Amino acid sequence: MSKRKLDLNYCVPEQPVRENFNLNAKIPFGVSVGGIFRAMMDFTDFLRTVDTELVRKGLARLEDMLMPANFSSIVGEFITSSLPKHCPTIAKNTYHNGHPDLLPAGKYPGNAAQHVGSDGIEVKASRYKKSWQGHNPEDVRLMVFVFEGGRPSDANTAKEKTRFRFLAVYGAQLEKTDWKFDGRSLTSRRTITATVLASGFEKMASNWIYRIAESANEV
Repeated sequence: MSKRKLDLNYCVPEQPVRENFNLNAKIPFGVSVGGIFRAMMDFTDFLRTVDTELVRKGLARLEDMLMPANFSSIVGEFITSSLPKHCPTIAKNTYHNGHPDLLPAGKYPGNAAQHVGSDGIEVKASRYKKSWQGHNPEDVRLMVFVFEGGRPSDANTAKEKTRFRFLAVYGAQLEKTDWKFDGRSLTSRRTITATVLASGFEKMASNWIYRIAESANEV
């Protein structure tokens, strides 16, 4: 981030637009389009508050100071925590590193489950519009929040003033065959990952939950 103080207008994310939601999207476990809309609004309100105060103190916006993967994690964790407030039929999985992120409320003791496959929803947030990554090829109900926002490498570039906005939300049941296991070499230190294949993206995109016009044109 440059040392120039960013205009406070760039600390105000674009809010999600109700008209861009798909009322026919199939979302399990009682999760509603309205609940997803309100959770997304919660995040944009949160980011506006944080970024405004940071910039007023002469600091970088949150998305400009964190590594991109860390900021994406914050977006996903925030949605995971906020969505049950608006959709009480689901609960955040309280098991440490439990899978999936959201469970049917009250089904498991303490709303905690180590690994229950598709009996819940795994939430991810990503700057990428496809080829999303996870840790393992698996059967999973996946919901991805695609967004646009600043990053540290944008300092002193035309992208420095990019305002945060959600571009799309996709959700579908994926099977193991919809993933490609990437693994890693014996000398690599990167995290082992799996990538959603074109077959998985097609399932997700055909059940889109939210998307702006330009995202719709890319599907």
